[in-house]
Formats: sequence, C-alpha cells, structure tokens
Amino acid sequence: MSEQTSRPPRASYQIRVIGAGRPTWRDIYYVILRWPWSLTLGAIAAAYLGANALFALGYVWTGGVAHMTPGSFKEAFFFSVQTMGTIGYGAVFPLSNAANGLVVAESITGLLLTALGTGLVFAKFSRSTARMIFTREAVIGPLNGVPTLSFRLGNERGNRIVNAEIHVSLVRTERTAEGRTFYRMVSLALARDHALTLSRSWTVLHTIDAQSPLQGETATTLAAQEAELQVMVVGLDDTFMQQVHASHQYFAHEILWDHRHVDILTETESGDLLVDLRAFHHVESLKSG
Repeated sequence: MSEQTSRPPRASYQIRVIGAGRPTWRDIYYVILRWPWSLTLGAIAAAYLGANALFALGYVWTGGVAHMTPGSFKEAFFFSVQTMGTIGYGAVFPLSNAANGLVVAESITGLLLTALGTGLVFAKFSRSTARMIFTREAVIGPLNGVPTLSFRLGNERGNRIVNAEIHVSLVRTERTAEGRTFYRMVSLALARDHALTLSRSWTVLHTIDAQSPLQGETATTLAAQEAELQVMVVGLDDTFMQQVHASHQYFAHEILWDHRHVDILTETESGDLLVDLRAFHHVESLKSG
C-alpha cells in the first residue's frame, strides 16, 4: 500500500495495446476523421505535393515534355501541378508516348486524390460533435445533511442537446484474496441521470449513502486505490439531429472534499435568470475558519 500512496497524482494516462491485429486501410479513414483540422488539411496538402513530386521525377526521367529544360525538377514539378490540377496553361505539353502515359496516370491519380480529399473534408464538416465543458474538479460536501458527490457540465454551443443521458462510473484498484490487482468499475447511481434538454449548465449529483461505493472512503483511500471517475454524456444534437457524446475523467486528486461549487444561477430584479459562466469552475470550502 505504501508504494501506491507514494506515486504522484496522475493528470492523465494513455492505454497502450500490444498484440492487436494490424489496422486496415478502412481504419485509417476513422483515424483521420478524429484528427484535428490542422493535421487533416496538412496531411491532404502533403499527399498532394508528394504525388506531384513523384510524377515530377517521372517527367525528369522520361523527358518528352515540350519547352521544359531537360533535367529541371522545378519545371517538371510545376508541369505536374498543372496536369493534376487540370489547369493546362499550354506553355508546356507532353510529346512522347512515355510523357503522355505519365499524364494519363497522373490524371487518374489526381482524380482519386481529389475524391478522397473532398470526401474527408465533407465528412469532417458534416460530422456532428459535442462541445461539452466539465468543471475542473468534482466536489464532495453535504447536501440536505447527506454527503454528496457533485460536478457541473454544460454545452458550450448555443444549440441544445435533447434527451441527454449521463453515466458515471468509479474505477479503482482492488486486491483480491489471491493477492492479484483487480481493476473494478462500479456505476454510481445519480439523483438525475437524464435531462430533456442540456444547454449551459447541469449539476450532476450522487448521494453517498449506504449503497454508494464511496461510502466510508476518504481522500487518502481513494488516492491509495488510484480511483478515478469516468463520465459519459450522450444526447441528440437538435441542429443536425445526430447523436453526440462527450466524456471526462476525474482523478482522485481532482475530487475535493468538504467543498462545493459556487452558485452561477441568480435571479435579476426584473425576474430574469442570470447564468454567470465566469464562475463555472469556482469552488468554495465548507470548512469553518
């Protein structure tokens, strides 16, 4: 137990898998869809320039292109870009059978690259994703005299997520009677696990009673068990009418005991409701003094 408690708190971790089957070309499509836009557009540009560079080498090697300096990679590259882009300035054009064959091959390659690039860009644009925000810490404090775990989440977009459902699991290490380390995942019962619509803020509550897996736990015991909370939110985007989801993790050091999140919802003198998102992550201690 002393070895576990001496470990520094984890901010995040990655799961490395060995022995899995090799990914197929179809899997690469899903990987690219998860890439950020900068990486996706950079990969498309790199593939386009790389293909033009290869064909430019072919034109340098075969020759047979009118008005092109023999052995000039720069001119061959520009001719390749004109060919793949179907620009056709007319200043340079193929003469030999080998050069014309390369033009045909490059035209087919350019058609495929354009189709793939257009498909990827369209798929990323049309793919509906959630833009959710979770409070930096989860807190544990009394609610109506009963210890309660709570955290806030919200939708950062102006649209609504309808029929939203949330699931929270506690993951911790346990020692079996045989002395083995076992990673147990237990679902936490929530005061409310669904909402008709999710907009700016939703406070998630779990009562720590006799049936709760957190009953009798402390900050020290959770740290020793390397405990973490895994959160999953699933709902329907009312703009695209597609299902979206978001997930988050709270490690043991991100669960604050004897704290509460400050109120962000107030009522103005005119009777309007005011949501102050500037205090979304703010917490306050419940300890006296």
